[in-house]
Amino acid sequence: MIAKSNEGAQPFEQFLETCSQEYKKTLSELKEIDLLIQQTSKEVERMARRNTQATNQLRLAESSIETVPRQDLKEAYSAVLDTQQRLFTMQGQLEKLQSDQRNMARYLDILRSVLEQGHHPDRPRPPEPEEEELAPQAAVVRVIEAQERERRRLSRQMHDGPAQSLTNLILQAEICERLMDVNPEQARVELANLKSSVADTFQKVKGFILNLRPMMLDDLGLVPTLRRYLDSFSDSSDMVTDISVMGKERRLASHSEVTTFRVIQELLHNARDVGRASSARIMLDMRGDDLQVTFEDDGDGLDLGDALSSEEAEKLGLTTMRERIEMLGGEIHFENARGGGTRVTFTLPAS
Repeated sequence: MIAKSNEGAQPFEQFLETCSQEYKKTLSELKEIDLLIQQTSKEVERMARRNTQATNQLRLAESSIETVPRQDLKEAYSAVLDTQQRLFTMQGQLEKLQSDQRNMARYLDILRSVLEQGHHPDRPRPPEPEEEELAPQAAVVRVIEAQERERRRLSRQMHDGPAQSLTNLILQAEICERLMDVNPEQARVELANLKSSVADTFQKVKGFILNLRPMMLDDLGLVPTLRRYLDSFSDSSDMVTDISVMGKERRLASHSEVTTFRVIQELLHNARDVGRASSARIMLDMRGDDLQVTFEDDGDGLDLGDALSSEEAEKLGLTTMRERIEMLGGEIHFENARGGGTRVTFTLPAS
C-alpha cells in the first residue's frame, strides 16, 4: 500500500514540477508583454498625432479646393488614409497585447493555485512560485492597463474638444484672409465670429485643464476643489449638484484625494452623458479613519448586469474606478437608487 502511494505521488510531483517551470516561463513572458505594451502605446500616441496633423491638412486643402492643385489634394487624401490605416493596425496590435496580458495573468493565478494546493505536509514542498515577484507584477499590470485606458480617454477628449476647435479657428482665419481684399465688410463679420470662437475655445481649454489636473487640489485639498468643480460642472451642464460633509474637513493623503476626485468626476460625467440625470448629490463622511463617499443621481440608473460586464464597465470607466480604489485598499459598490438613478458608495484610507 505504501509503495503504491509513493508510486502515485511521483507522477504528481512531476506534474507540480512542470507547473512550477510553466509558472516561471509565463511570468517571464508576461514581463516581455508589459514592455511591448509600453512601446506599442507610445507608437499609437505618435500615430494618433500624425493622423490629427494629416486630417487638419486635408481640411485646409478642402476649404480652398478651388485654388489647391489637384495633386496636393490627392496627396492630402492619401496621407490621411495611410495614417488612419497604420493607426488602426497599431491599435489592433495594442488591444491584442492587452488581451494576451490579461489571459496570461489569469493563467498565472491558476498555476499559483495549483502549486499552493499541491503542497502536502508529508511531502517536500514543491518549488514555490516567486510570490514576491507576482504581487508587484500583478500591480504593474493593473497600473499599466489603467494608465492606457486613461490615456485613450484623454486622447479622445483632446481630439473631440481643443484639437477640433483649433482646426475650426484655422479654417475661419483662412476665410478672413480670403475676404480681406474681396469683401472687407464681410471680413469684419468673420473676424468678429473668429474672436468669439477663440474665446469659446479658450474656455474649453481651461475646462480641459481643470478636468486634467485641478491645481488647487494640491494647494487647498479635496473639499474646496470639489465645491469649485461642482459649481463649474453645474454651470456648463445645467445639472444641479450638491455636496455635504460630515465630520471635520481635513486634508487627506494626496493619492486618496486625487482618487476620490477622479472617481466623483467620472461618476458625474456618466450621470450627465449616460444616465441623463438632472441632479447629483455627493456626501463625504470624514468622521472615521476611512473616508466614506456616497454618490447619488436621479438619472436612468444602471442595468447592473450589463454595466458591470468587462466591456461596458471599461466604457463607463467603472473598471478604472474599481482598480484605483482597490489598489489603495478601499472598496466600491454600485447599485440602483430608490426611485431611480444610480447610487455608488466607496471607502478609502484617509491617510
